[in-house]
Amino acid sequence: MKAAVYSEPGGPEVLHYTDVPDPVVGADDVLISVEAISVEGGDLIHRRLAPPPTQRHVVGYAAAGTVEAVGSNVVNRKVGDRVTSFDLAGSHAAMRSVRASRTWIMPAGLGMIAAAAVPISFGTAHHCLHARGKLQHAETVLILAAAGGVGLAAVQLARAAGATVIAVTSGTDRVGRLKELGANHVIDRKQEDVANTARSLTLGKGVDMVIDPVGSTLQKSLSALASEGRLIFVGNAGGGDLSVSLMPAMGENQSLFGVYMGTQLEKPEVYTAVEQMLGEAAEGKLDVVVDRVFSLEDASAAHNYAEVGNPFGRVIIRPQPR
Repeated sequence: MKAAVYSEPGGPEVLHYTDVPDPVVGADDVLISVEAISVEGGDLIHRRLAPPPTQRHVVGYAAAGTVEAVGSNVVNRKVGDRVTSFDLAGSHAAMRSVRASRTWIMPAGLGMIAAAAVPISFGTAHHCLHARGKLQHAETVLILAAAGGVGLAAVQLARAAGATVIAVTSGTDRVGRLKELGANHVIDRKQEDVANTARSLTLGKGVDMVIDPVGSTLQKSLSALASEGRLIFVGNAGGGDLSVSLMPAMGENQSLFGVYMGTQLEKPEVYTAVEQMLGEAAEGKLDVVVDRVFSLEDASAAHNYAEVGNPFGRVIIRPQPR
């Protein structure tokens, strides 16, 4: 099969489009003919920093497609099922073998591209807001990197939960789009100081929760929090220093929660939440925003655009039809 692989960590240029052996289908697995791949933040970090476990390693978390074969122990999936899937590797390929428990049946009316993007983006945002952050109605949430996949999901889910949403982005052209998706206020980080503006919008109190996928902004995120507020740290998209002084947070009785979805998606409550959001996306209640679609052959360009192109929403890769 065709796949985008890398043999050493580095920039997008380390990805190569080539032939690799078809994946082996284990007893608990399903074999998926991949039709859409969502480029996730973890894919970029792994490719950039993690030595691959094998030569010609296939990176990638999230992909949707059609089941072509099922393992001997699998009873809840069948050939022909349309599914979306998650695993820690293997999405950037024409086929992937993945445990059946890491797949979701796609509801009628949901396209492959949207289905590929829901589990990580919306699953992560939901976990941040609800499982870790315990969001309450009428609280105020500050969402950094609001134009990214997780950020756009968090804006919609927080507003749906009755929160006041303050979104952070760069560029005035994005303000209207974020407000259409549910943001009450939008801060342009290139024009305004985020923490000071957030405090001004809350009449000096500070926000109840911050969702921070950037990492290098953690200290400023803490300074935007109200007393007893919660900071949810969900990545290092900024690629910078993650050190932070916790003495001010201790003095304000603030809490810092880390979220890594690689260990969470098979938990029953998380799996069910993703299943529900797939249904809501199919019904048009959630908007799965996609910025650009690339071919699998151009996976290197897709990664480059995801890293430096400042996309609004997810970047998608599509293999050629088999």
